[in-house]
Amino acid sequence: MMEMPTGWTALAALVFLLGLKHGFDADHLATIDGLTRLNCRQQHPWARYCGALFSLGHGLVVVLIALAVGYMSERWETPGWLEISGTWISLGFLTLLGVVNLRAVLVTPADQVVAPVGLKGRFLGRLGRVEHPALIALVGALFALSFDTVSQAALFAVTATQFGGVEHALALGLVFTLGMLVTDGINGLWISRLIARADQIALIASRVMSLAVAGVSLLVAAFGAAKLALPALSAWTDGKELVFGLAVVALILASFLVARALARRVQPA
Repeated sequence: MMEMPTGWTALAALVFLLGLKHGFDADHLATIDGLTRLNCRQQHPWARYCGALFSLGHGLVVVLIALAVGYMSERWETPGWLEISGTWISLGFLTLLGVVNLRAVLVTPADQVVAPVGLKGRFLGRLGRVEHPALIALVGALFALSFDTVSQAALFAVTATQFGGVEHALALGLVFTLGMLVTDGINGLWISRLIARADQIALIASRVMSLAVAGVSLLVAAFGAAKLALPALSAWTDGKELVFGLAVVALILASFLVARALARRVQPA
């Protein structure tokens, strides 16, 4: 289980990074991709903001979870077995998401855009294809009702209460949402721009970003499994959570910049 910083500034910074990273979740990317494309086809003016709307709905549930856990933390202590099982479940999902997105890159024909692959969206059915802004936010809220999101929100909410009260849990919930809003919002704008631009640009950018998401998912899962198997590695990483969080976000942002650079090189004059 991730060890949270003991200082408020470092804790808030880490939670913001967790929000940024959570916004790059393959399920988020896949659903925002589908919602943006659908609303662009229907020429809705809010199509480019599908990522932000999704993130706001998702963040509302995160904030509510943080508040609830903050109130309960004085009366209930998280059992150790729940933390371990939650870690393994998260690693399993990351591995699966990495594999299916890597496969998507390999099997998608060269003349087609690679669509991100998610797991949660398949359980939502038609709810994943909505057009009203409020319904887009609702889809985001439904995505927050999952083990990985609940466990992350509970972890930083419990940690926040050591600083004096439930208002700190609320503050971290808002910080997490802000980080997620940045990445999900940019993703929606990015997809809407790709749709409006040349096909060759979209082909290249979609492959670079899909490979980045798959690679980061597999790397994070492998590193997490290694920490559980090797106590010495786990001890070495203590106190370096901000560094590793920045590294993950930097890798994905670097892939985004590479995708833009490659796309510009093939952009017709």
